[in-house]
Amino acid sequence: MTSTTQIPAIRIVRSEAMKPKPDPKELGFGRYFTDHMLLVDYTDEKGWHDARIVPYGPFSLDPSAMVFHYGQTVFEGMKAFKAEDGRILLFRPDRNAARFNISCERLNIPEFDEAFFVEAIRKLVEVEASWVPDAEGSSLYIRPFVIATEAGLGVRPSNRYLFSVILSPSGAYYSSGLNPVQIRVEDAYVRSVRGGTGFAKTAGNYAASLKAQVIAKKDHCDQVLWLDGIEQRYIEEVGSMNVFFKVAGEVITPELNGSILDGITRQSVMHLLRSWGIPVTERRISIEELAEAYKKGELEEAFGTGTAAVISPVGRLSWKDVDMRIGNGSIGELSQRLYDSITGIQTGKLEDSFGWNVPV
Repeated sequence: MTSTTQIPAIRIVRSEAMKPKPDPKELGFGRYFTDHMLLVDYTDEKGWHDARIVPYGPFSLDPSAMVFHYGQTVFEGMKAFKAEDGRILLFRPDRNAARFNISCERLNIPEFDEAFFVEAIRKLVEVEASWVPDAEGSSLYIRPFVIATEAGLGVRPSNRYLFSVILSPSGAYYSSGLNPVQIRVEDAYVRSVRGGTGFAKTAGNYAASLKAQVIAKKDHCDQVLWLDGIEQRYIEEVGSMNVFFKVAGEVITPELNGSILDGITRQSVMHLLRSWGIPVTERRISIEELAEAYKKGELEEAFGTGTAAVISPVGRLSWKDVDMRIGNGSIGELSQRLYDSITGIQTGKLEDSFGWNVPV
């Protein structure tokens, strides 16, 4: 469903009670939120309309709002960074805008103008510029999302929606260095299947992952490695991140098959690797193949990629009675190079030769 209604200029209602800024050393992730948020309404009659930046606060929704009952919602995750020269930079927001619409299409939510998506976020971050932290590794996390707001029961698409963007200053993901994580391979539960919603950023995908995540924690692991939902053999994602393996000099990542997310960091990693002349292949890879590579001593590195962590090195994979210890307990050379390169571009420390950054 596509809206052709022209979205008007964004009106701004300033908060009269600004919040005190949190201690930069205590930011964590998703704990604090800025003074303002962006809201845009949708109705079948008007399309997307009434774009506004208003004081951050609760929504008022009818108990029968369709999002509560049928889960029609999608979201994105992105960041703004404070460069050393004082500029505020958004990293590849056009890719988030495009993926947002892919998710909306799958959930039968009206398409959102991609240029306005980027401009609205840029404007909100500009209003909240004082909230962008500048400590090493910190950023302003940006959460755009849309929910179905029509009041009423009945399994069908809503005819009313609310688009919103909220901002959260976040500390360094790795406060004590890029230490490899321990991963449990999930062989009982599945997260998604081809033809489902696995490629969309929708809340239900994450709800379906929580049980396995709790089990992994009890098994002293940090994350879950998901296998495909049909044969439960082929590797898909790790936690909420895409995953890469360096095997005998070749970097391999699961191909996009309709059940995993097309990550923006995943795209960036592949672009960088190819620009460096390092082979990277998108294909199916089974857990048995990976275990065999480990036995042969060919599994050299493994890492996850995502907005929050950028690069998350994997130090251990636990699958049934196979315990794969990767590397020597520290981040691999390629993983470190990728992390330094992407974060360097994001923060303006390295030249953005790909044109990925959008200044606020």
